[in-house]
Amino acid sequence: MPLTPGDPRAALLALALDALGEPPACVHPVVGMGRYLHWARGRWRAQDSWAQCAEGAAGWALGAVLAARAGRVGSGQPWWVQGALLKPLLARQALFTAVAAVAGALERGDLPEARRLLAWHLVSRDVAELSGSEVAAAAIESLAENLSDSVVAPLLAYRLGGLPLAAAYRLTNTADAMWGYRTPELEYAGKAAAYSDDLLNLVPARLTALCTLLASRGRGGRVWVRDRRSTSSPNAGHPMSAFAGALGVRLGKRGAYVLNPEAREPDAADVRRALTLAWRAFGLAALAVTVRA
Repeated sequence: MPLTPGDPRAALLALALDALGEPPACVHPVVGMGRYLHWARGRWRAQDSWAQCAEGAAGWALGAVLAARAGRVGSGQPWWVQGALLKPLLARQALFTAVAAVAGALERGDLPEARRLLAWHLVSRDVAELSGSEVAAAAIESLAENLSDSVVAPLLAYRLGGLPLAAAYRLTNTADAMWGYRTPELEYAGKAAAYSDDLLNLVPARLTALCTLLASRGRGGRVWVRDRRSTSSPNAGHPMSAFAGALGVRLGKRGAYVLNPEAREPDAADVRRALTLAWRAFGLAALAVTVRA
């Protein structure tokens, strides 16, 4: 399936429409992708590791092809229709609103509510024992990583390959979010989706980190160079370490990684600062992605 670059006017319109919030779940394409992935997982029957890999790869590949074909239908529409179709594949407004809600709960001193909001909107890990600084750190990390995954990456995919590539990317990213865990059931079945998501995010993660460094006037550069490979993901460490260095705070996950370890622990004020930094990095990334060649 040949790919045609997307219209920058459609990308800008999608970003403008994103400020209005998310469409209803009944017509949201990402919700539909999630339902498909849930359906595909319910039909896994393989017992050995190689068969599980094949089963998961087939489920991911079929979903990506279907998403790309749906995107192909929209690619023949005028740019303003493409912009409306691209909008649900982005999540800038939802991401920033969720992070701001966690910051608000921390500012009020309501740690249980901050934990609840963090778990509901931003992370899949157990948050029951997280301290206030750990909640703040997790919110900043999620903001940085998802600025790449949920905003920059789908925008870049659209500009490079139109709606088909943007839709296939979103299906892959959703599959990784649902299947990309090292549990007995998903260890092998989720590998194809996880590796494909890693590949598709190689450029967006580094572009997001670069825009973060530019937005902070290079303040995060030293930490980014040193810590960008500290996470198990080949991509997440790039924007997260750039944010850690730019904000001058320590980020990390217990037993997994630490970014900018010599810095102080973050608090609610740092989450607000992270949102300001994310706005600036987002603006630079949007400019880079939507400018005509």
